[in-house]
Amino acid sequence: MRPLFRFPLAFGLLLLLAPLALAAPAMVANSGLGKVLVNAKGMTLYTFAMDAKGKSACNGVCAEKWPPLMATGGAASGNWSVVTRSGGARQWAYKGRPLYTWTGDTKPGDTTGNGFLNGAWSVARP
Repeated sequence: MRPLFRFPLAFGLLLLLAPLALAAPAMVANSGLGKVLVNAKGMTLYTFAMDAKGKSACNGVCAEKWPPLMATGGAASGNWSVVTRSGGARQWAYKGRPLYTWTGDTKPGDTTGNGFLNGAWSVARP
């Protein structure tokens, strides 16, 4: 005879873990530039034109000024993916484009990095 507790236990674990697997690493917010992607703290996310699809070109001093949106958990799905940085760390990407914040933005809603470096940096749009 099969124990009855296996199904409820498995179902309970699924319910607990499902939000972790489905949670997007960013949200959509309104800004002075229209709808943009923001991190959990509401800080604007950016893409870098020098990145190849699925690979970050912003390392060292660049990554100090433009911190990558690091992937510490959750599962990639839909438009979301994870890229492996040069040192082996994992970074979130949207539609294949790695995402970053900008140290020049001091509060949620700031978009001061848009157009930086002759337009190489752009707000990430949904």
